[in-house]
Amino acid sequence: MNKAPINVQDSFFYNLRKDNTPVMVRLTSGEERMGRLRRFDKFALVLEVDGREEMIYKHAIASIRPESLPPGA
Repeated sequence: MNKAPINVQDSFFYNLRKDNTPVMVRLTSGEERMGRLRRFDKFALVLEVDGREEMIYKHAIASIRPESLPPGA
């Protein structure tokens, strides 16, 4: 019986999307984007930022950090 390999990335992104967790995405250029993960695939993710959707290619991402909401938000 062959087991499917564990994909850490997919599990991480799936939980962020499912829980509607705000994330800070730092790009390799140093720019940061704060938003909510809407969709992702092998090559890119779609981040909702200020009511707009932005597609970000994974090769341009340096890090992704889950953020907590400010109190009362």
